[in-house]
Amino acid sequence: MRRDPLPLRGRVALVTGASRRIGIGYAIARRLAAYGASVFVHHFSPHDAEQPWGADPGGAEAVVAGVTEALAAPGAGVDHLSLDLTAPDAPSALVTAAVAAFGRLDVLVCNQARSGGDGPLSEMDADKLDGHWSVNARASILLAKAFAALGGPGRILFMTSGQDLGPMRDEVAYAASKGAITAITATLADELADSGIGVNTVNPGPVDTGYAPPAVREAVARRFPGGEWGMPDDPARLVAWLATDEARWITGQVVNTEGGFRRW
Repeated sequence: MRRDPLPLRGRVALVTGASRRIGIGYAIARRLAAYGASVFVHHFSPHDAEQPWGADPGGAEAVVAGVTEALAAPGAGVDHLSLDLTAPDAPSALVTAAVAAFGRLDVLVCNQARSGGDGPLSEMDADKLDGHWSVNARASILLAKAFAALGGPGRILFMTSGQDLGPMRDEVAYAASKGAITAITATLADELADSGIGVNTVNPGPVDTGYAPPAVREAVARRFPGGEWGMPDDPARLVAWLATDEARWITGQVVNTEGGFRRW
C-alpha cells in the first residue's frame, strides 16, 4: 500500500510542445522527470516567436536544462528535438527519435498546440482551419498511431481546452481542432485497450502561461473562486499521475481540472 516515490522509474516519456519554461509542456516534462522517467522533449520555438508572447528567452537549451535538473532516478536522462509537426511525417519521425534515444517509449503526452492567427467564423478560411487542424488534431492522432505501433503497454495523454464546456469566442479554428481530441478519446481508448495502452485527455482550464494581455488576465481571474489562474504545474501533476500505474484503471476519459472556473 506504500507509494513508490519514483513511480515512473525506468520508463521513458515523450512530451510534445515544451518550448517555454512558463508553459504547461515544460511543467509536465519536469513532473515526469521528478517521478523517475527519462524524458524526450519536443519543442518548436518558431511558432512561439511568431506569437505576441514570444519564444523563451533562454531557448531550447534552457528548457532542456530545467527538465534535466528535475531528473530523480539514477540513470534517467533527457534528450530533445525541434520539429515542425505540420509536416505529415513528423509525428512518426518524432516517436522514432525518442525510441532511438532511449530504446523504448512508455508514455506519450501530446501537449503541442497551434494558437494565434485565429478568428470568428466570418474570418475563417481553409488555411486557418487546416493550419490548426494539422498541429492540434492530425499530429496528435498520428503520434498516437506511431506510439501504438510500438506494441504497448503504455499511456497516451492528450491535451484539450474545454471546447465542449462552453464557447471560445473568436477561436473557431482552435476550438474545432482541439474539440476533435475530446471527441476521439473514447474511440482510441477502445481500440488500444487490448494492447494495454490507456488513452486519456486533460483539459487544464485557463492556465497562466504568459499569453494573456493584462485586461484579459484580470477578467478571467475574476471567474475563479480564489481569483487566481491555474499555474502550469496544476495540470502537470494530474498528467504525471495519469501516466503512472496508479491510474491504470482509467482510460477513455476527458478530465477537466479547472479549479472551479466559471464560464458565466
